[in-house]
Amino acid sequence: MSEIIVSASDVMRTFMISAGVFRAKRPLHAVNGVTLDIRRGEVLAIVGESGCGKTTLAKLLLGLLPPSGGDIRLDGRPVMTIPRLEMAGLVQPIFQDPYSSLNPRKSVGAIITLPLVVQKDQDPSTWRRRAEEMMALVGLPPRLYNNFPNQLSGGQRQRVAIARALINRPEVVICDEPTSALDVSVQSQILNLLQDLRGELNLTYIIISHNLAVVEHMATRVAVMYLGRIVELAETDQLFKAPKHPYTMALLESVLTPDPSLGIPDTHLGAAYPNPVDPPSGCTFHPRCAQVMAHCSVQAPKRVPVEGGHVECHLFDANLGKEKAIA
Repeated sequence: MSEIIVSASDVMRTFMISAGVFRAKRPLHAVNGVTLDIRRGEVLAIVGESGCGKTTLAKLLLGLLPPSGGDIRLDGRPVMTIPRLEMAGLVQPIFQDPYSSLNPRKSVGAIITLPLVVQKDQDPSTWRRRAEEMMALVGLPPRLYNNFPNQLSGGQRQRVAIARALINRPEVVICDEPTSALDVSVQSQILNLLQDLRGELNLTYIIISHNLAVVEHMATRVAVMYLGRIVELAETDQLFKAPKHPYTMALLESVLTPDPSLGIPDTHLGAAYPNPVDPPSGCTFHPRCAQVMAHCSVQAPKRVPVEGGHVECHLFDANLGKEKAIA
C-alpha cells in the first residue's frame, strides 16, 4: 500500500469570467499549477485569504470539478477515471455550515443512512444498526435517530454531518471550515472528535480553514495558498516556529492576541487584494511584500525545497535571493 494517498501534479483550474457586455471573457486561474502529495493518515491544512483557491482545490480533490490541466490521483488512480459512486465511497466532505448542509425534511437517521441508500448497500436490515453505531461514535445518543435537524443544537448537527460522511468508512475526508459556524465552546469538542475519529478509523484529513489556531491544533502539515498557488508547504511545527515565505509571516502576524494593549495587528499587506483575473507580473505577491527585490516584479519564483516541504520565493533562490530587499 502506497504511503501517498492523494497526489496532485501541476493541477490547473481555469474559469472564463465575463468582462461585460460586448467584451470577450477573460480567464481566471483559480488553481494555477498546484503540485502536492498527501500522505496516508496525515492532516493537511490548506490556508490563505478568501479567493486564493482553497475551496476550488478541494472540489478538484473531491472529483466534483475536472482539472483544466495537470493530474490528480487517488491511491495511484486518476480521479476523473474513478466512477462517481466509487469516488463518493473513498472521499467525503464535511461542510462548513451544519444549518444548511442537512436536509430539514429528513430525520437524523435518514440523513446518516442516505449514503448507504445511494451506494446501494446490499443489506438494508443493517442500516439502522450501523447508523446508531456511527451516532455513538460521534457522540450522539440513539434517541435522536428520529429527530429532525431543527430539533438539534449546532454541535449536534455537525456531528450528524460527520456521521453521514463516515458511515461508508471513506479513506479521505475533506473538511471545509468544519467549525467556523459553531460557538467557540463547541468548536473544541468537534475538533477533538475529529482527532479521535482519525485514529479510530485510519482517516486522512484535508482541512480548509482561516483559523490558524485550529490549524496549529489539528494539522500535521500546512499548505499556504496565494492566488492559486501553494507558496509554502511545511510541517506544522516548523511553519509556526519559522515561517519562510513573507506571505506566511504576514498571516501569522495577523492573529489577534488576548492582550488589548497590543491593538489590532498590522500585517502590512494593505487593504487591496490583487485582481485574480489580472494578477501582478513576476511573483504575484510582490506588490504586498515587505521584502520585495528588484527582480520580483519581472520573474516568477521557482519552487525551492526546504526542510519538510518547499517555498516559492526569490529570497531562497541560490542565485536570485542574494540581492538586498528594497523597501
